[in-house]
Amino acid sequence: MNEIFRRRTFAIISHPDAGKTTLTEKFLLFGGQIQVAGAVKSHKIRKTATSDWMDIEKQRGISVSTSVMEFDYLPDESEGEPYKVNILDTPGHQDFAEDTYRTLTAVDSAIIVVDSAKGVEAQTRKLMEVCRMRNTPVIVFINKMDREGRDPFDLLDELEQELQIKARPLSWPIGQGLKFKGVYNIFERQLNLFTPNKQRVTEKVSVDISSTELDARVGEKEAQRLRDDLELVDGVYPTFDVKEYLAGHTAPVFFGSALNNFGVQELLDCFVEIAPSPRPTKAEERTVTPDESKFTGFIFKITANIDPNHRSCIAFCKVCSGKFVRNAPYQHIRLNKTVRFSSPTQFMAQRKSTVDEAWPGDIIGLPDNGIFKIGDTLTEGEELHFRGLPSFSPELFKYIENDDPMKSKQFMKGLEQLMNEGVAQLFVNQFNNRRIVGTVGQLQFEVIQYRLEHEYNAKCRWEPVHLYKACWIESDDEAEYENFIKRKYQYMAKDIEGRDVFLADSSYVLSMAQQDFKHIKFHFSSEF
Repeated sequence: MNEIFRRRTFAIISHPDAGKTTLTEKFLLFGGQIQVAGAVKSHKIRKTATSDWMDIEKQRGISVSTSVMEFDYLPDESEGEPYKVNILDTPGHQDFAEDTYRTLTAVDSAIIVVDSAKGVEAQTRKLMEVCRMRNTPVIVFINKMDREGRDPFDLLDELEQELQIKARPLSWPIGQGLKFKGVYNIFERQLNLFTPNKQRVTEKVSVDISSTELDARVGEKEAQRLRDDLELVDGVYPTFDVKEYLAGHTAPVFFGSALNNFGVQELLDCFVEIAPSPRPTKAEERTVTPDESKFTGFIFKITANIDPNHRSCIAFCKVCSGKFVRNAPYQHIRLNKTVRFSSPTQFMAQRKSTVDEAWPGDIIGLPDNGIFKIGDTLTEGEELHFRGLPSFSPELFKYIENDDPMKSKQFMKGLEQLMNEGVAQLFVNQFNNRRIVGTVGQLQFEVIQYRLEHEYNAKCRWEPVHLYKACWIESDDEAEYENFIKRKYQYMAKDIEGRDVFLADSSYVLSMAQQDFKHIKFHFSSEF
C-alpha cells in the first residue's frame, strides 16, 4: 500500500454544540494517541479536550480556531499497513466561519455531525453548500442518541431535504434516549450493545437478525421493531454505492453517541475503507495530481503563538503532490525567492513533533517569520497559483486603541501577528491615523482583546465607529482616481499591504460614489 493511498484527510463540521470536538476526542482514543478521552465541558472529567488548547477555548467551552491532529489507524481484524488519518476539528460558531471555509479547501472529505434532537441547523446548511461547490464527499453522524430526540426516519427525511443529498443509513439505532439499547451495523451486519462509558471502549456482538438470540439480547418487542425498520430501510433507500458517495451524491449515515463512545468505531472503520485518498487540486495554470514527482503545496491557515514562550507563528501547509523533504530548497511563488525549512512539524493540536518527510494529503506546520500569507504557493520551481481560498468582506468595525502607552511595542507586534492569521482585517485611516479593525462576527473582538492581553501582554480598548462597508478600489483612469482620493480624503484608509481602501459610512454614500465616479471599480474583498 503506497504512501499516498493510505492517507485520509478530512474535516469535522457542524452547527455549534453538535459534538464535533467530542467526536474528534474519541477518534484519537481509537487511534491510540490518548489513553483517556477529555470532554469539552464536564465537572466529573478533569481533562479538557485535546483539540481545544487555547485558554479562551478551555474557559468558554467553544472552539475558536481549527486544530490539526493526525494518527495511524488499522481496523480490527484487518492486515497490512495502517491508514494515516489527518483530522481537522473546526469551530462551529458562525463568527469563526471563515476559518472553517478555508479549512474545507484543504481536505478530501468531511464528516457532518448532527444533533439528534435539533436536526439540521443553519450553520450546517451553509457548510454543506461549501462542500457541494467542491463536490466534497460527506458522511453524516447523528449524535446524542442516548438523549431523547426525534424519530430516525424523520431525521433522514430532513437531511435529504435540507442538505439536498441522498441519505443512506449504514447503521440503525435500537430505541432512543433512556430506552437506547444499541446500534445494528448494516455495513458489517453485526449488533453493538450499548453500555454507557465515557472514557473507555465497549464490546461488539455478531448476531444474525432472524435468530432468537437477538430477542434474548434486546427483548422481543425491540427485536421485532428492528426487523421491521431494517426491512423498511432496505425497501426505501437504494443499496449503498461507493462511487455515488465519492461523487458527492450520497451521504452514508451513522447513529451513535460520541460522549459515550458509541457508534464511533463503526464510523471510523467504514470511513477509512470508503473515504477518498488525496484528490487532485486545481491551480490556475493546470490541475495538479497527487502522484506527480515534484512537490507542490499551499498555505491555508496561519496560527500565531502556539507556544507562548516563543512568539512564533506557524503556517499550515497542505501537501498537494510529490514529497516534502526537510531542508530541501523550495520556491516561494509570491515573493519569488527560495526558502528552506529546517524544522517542519506534525501536529497533535498544540503538541508538535519535527518531521523529515511528508506526502500528499498531509498537513505540516512551517515556521513563519512573516514571509507567508494565506493562499501562498510553494513548489519545486514551477509557477503555480492555487486558487479558491475565500476571503471575506468585514461587516463590523471598531477603532482599536492602545490602552497602555508603555507597551506600544508589544501592542503593535501582537496586532500584526493576529491580523496575519486572517481572522480580522486592519485598516489605518489616512485622515486621523487611527487604526480600525474589521471582523465578520462580534465574538472576534473579544478573542482579539483576550489574546492581546494574555499572549502579548498588551491591553487594548475598543471605540465605536460607524461604518457600512470597506471597499478596495482600482481604476484605469489616473486623474479620476486621484480626484476620488482627494474628495473622499477623510474616508480613505490603507490596509496591511498599503492598498487604498474606501470606508463608506452608509449604503447611500457608497451608491452615490459609484454613480459619481464611473471609472472606479469597488471590490468588497481584498482578493480581486
